[in-house]
Amino acid sequence: MIRSRRLVGLALGGALALSGTVLTGPAQAAPNADTPVATTQLNQVKPTEVRLRWAGASGFQYEIGWLSNPLWAEFPGVTPPGHAGPDDLATGTDVVLTSRSGSTVGQKHRSTGVTATVTIPAGQTYRGMSGWSVLTQDAEGGPHVLRATTDGATTDLPVTGLPSGARPGAYTTGGSVRRLAVTYTLDGVTSVGLVDLADGTFRTYVEGSGGTPDVHFNDNWVLVDRKAVRVDSAPGTEPAAVSFPYKPLAVVGDQVLSGHPEFTSSDADLALTAVSLTTGARRTVLDHADGTAVATQDGGLLVDAGKLSTDRHVYRVLPTADGDVSAQPVFTVPAGRAQVDGLALAGGELLMFGSAVPAGWDALYAVPLDTEGKPTGRQERRSPYVASSPCLGGDAACPQLEALGDGRFAYLSTGTDGKESVHVAGLSTDTYSAEPTGDSGGRLGTGTGRYVLYNGGSAGVQKVADFPRGADGGTALNRTRSAAAVWGQRLWTPGTTQGSVVDHDLKSRTNVATVATGAPCAPSEIQAVNTWLYWTCGTAGPAGVYDRATGRSVTVPAGSARLADGYLVRENRTTHELQLTDFHTGTATTRTVAVLPTADENTGGHTGRWAVDRFGGNIAYLTADGRVALVTAGVPTSPLAVMETQAEPQAGPTIASPWQPVWQLSKPSTWTLTLSNSSGTTVRTLTGASTAAAVRPSWNAANTAGARVPRGTYTWKLTAEPRDGQGAPLTQTGTTTVD
Repeated sequence: MIRSRRLVGLALGGALALSGTVLTGPAQAAPNADTPVATTQLNQVKPTEVRLRWAGASGFQYEIGWLSNPLWAEFPGVTPPGHAGPDDLATGTDVVLTSRSGSTVGQKHRSTGVTATVTIPAGQTYRGMSGWSVLTQDAEGGPHVLRATTDGATTDLPVTGLPSGARPGAYTTGGSVRRLAVTYTLDGVTSVGLVDLADGTFRTYVEGSGGTPDVHFNDNWVLVDRKAVRVDSAPGTEPAAVSFPYKPLAVVGDQVLSGHPEFTSSDADLALTAVSLTTGARRTVLDHADGTAVATQDGGLLVDAGKLSTDRHVYRVLPTADGDVSAQPVFTVPAGRAQVDGLALAGGELLMFGSAVPAGWDALYAVPLDTEGKPTGRQERRSPYVASSPCLGGDAACPQLEALGDGRFAYLSTGTDGKESVHVAGLSTDTYSAEPTGDSGGRLGTGTGRYVLYNGGSAGVQKVADFPRGADGGTALNRTRSAAAVWGQRLWTPGTTQGSVVDHDLKSRTNVATVATGAPCAPSEIQAVNTWLYWTCGTAGPAGVYDRATGRSVTVPAGSARLADGYLVRENRTTHELQLTDFHTGTATTRTVAVLPTADENTGGHTGRWAVDRFGGNIAYLTADGRVALVTAGVPTSPLAVMETQAEPQAGPTIASPWQPVWQLSKPSTWTLTLSNSSGTTVRTLTGASTAAAVRPSWNAANTAGARVPRGTYTWKLTAEPRDGQGAPLTQTGTTTVD
């Protein structure tokens, strides 16, 4: 559900088979509606917690997030060992404890489903289980190894070799089903040894440990605190001191794996480090391995690692033939879903506003989309954090977001004096631009690139705020309020005759044209996209679209709508249908693209429940479970066009202050910018992809070799190719200077 709220600026300056969710697959279509090409969500920034409970040869058991019910995951592409009975200790790497009640212990071989029951003899108590072997302790403190037999009986193998008078304490499992560690005390001294589970013999490896030693082992090594000794070493061999950075997590092959520091000074401290027990060499196995880790019974380690919530995996670390270790992802941890409180689309970018951090701060997050509307990359925060304040009573248009098509978005901020400012953010996570309105209770109108229309709450107030490159906001125009629309550097308003619309250039501050739309009224609302002008005569209509390129008028359904390139979208609040009207051929045809949820606090249209990409894009809407569904518009786009240019020369330029022109185009593109000297020789060629629909290169006056070019005038040539492949390339030329 959408919380109604207005934004207030704070002064804060990829898929594996075992994935918990799929964010880019087709979603379920509502009856008589388009099938979404993808669904996505606003991901929590903090990775989802995974608690690893057990790991074997075929997979592992885990709990995730706030859920407490255990789940199972299989290792992809792994053939686990077959069942050969409890006497074959090696097959115990896939045996899990299923029950323990009274004197019986239930076991199950996961990959085959074979079960066994071990009966604990009278006078013995359960102490642990490793593979098929159950460890018990009798009344005199003597350990026993129990295993089930094929006829349902239980064998009892007393452990031999434990020093006389020793009192066993902890029983520790590790990276082997052939052995189990026992910590004991004798004459006040704590020591650690291993029980050979095949024959029940015990051998001490480390004497004189601390009161509660940290024990890890496999079939090759025993590690007690920071001392290690080989399992096959001669009796009496002194353990060697081992140095590793943080807590030991497991012994894998000939390596001790270390991580989980108590304190961190940088992300580097979160690494999983392998230290060779033979050479002492160290290397980083995984970065950001700050999640749960558990030793596996087959001699490996499972660990939850990854910096981003959208790139978090459980890794299986196993020994390699050369004595090293390798880590492979075996499970993709799904990111937690945050609530989307605002929605926008522009220039092939999905913009979601909401709180995705534990502190509860809101921000705008962007997801890149392809030409069909499918996500092509990870979520990225694109604004400073912002706080929220309640909307005005009865406000149905909150949150107010206007995606500007250049990577930025506009929103309203209310100051302590109750007055509103238009804020623009989106190109960095720590800065925004602002322009005071001097008014309150207003609404954002349309906006593109540097210009944003503001309709004040006071009667007659209307402003166009200007946010040029590298500068804070300003006011480009104050005027008496009327129907109005901004597209590029042009403001469209009603003319003096019925159905006429005036084209005003915001840069030159002059009226440059008057267009007769054929509307039978002075339009109560105007929207502009490329050559299309939408008009309506009140909420009941009539309504239409005028094509300035052909001089053709098309009648379209009346009602609150959002204009896009060749189509418009409107929401029927009675039937909850989101309807697309395609008029690009000169005839209006309407289809239902979605049936929206009936329960929603926000009765506003676009930016609350749904959004339309005016810059040659598609449609997005919120589903009942809080995800975002994306639908392909399927309407041909207009040819690539320049809406507004900021390419004036600037001082220098230098590395610290480069020339950063902006070409606001009508849809996304890939571009090439060449700079040539007075002789016509190309000194530098820059290439890139547009930010949304804006071309934003940067030149520091260096040539291709990196040397600074001489002072003088340089000719630039911009060539932009439409990303959607529709229409011809666009070419622009001009000059700039180097001081």
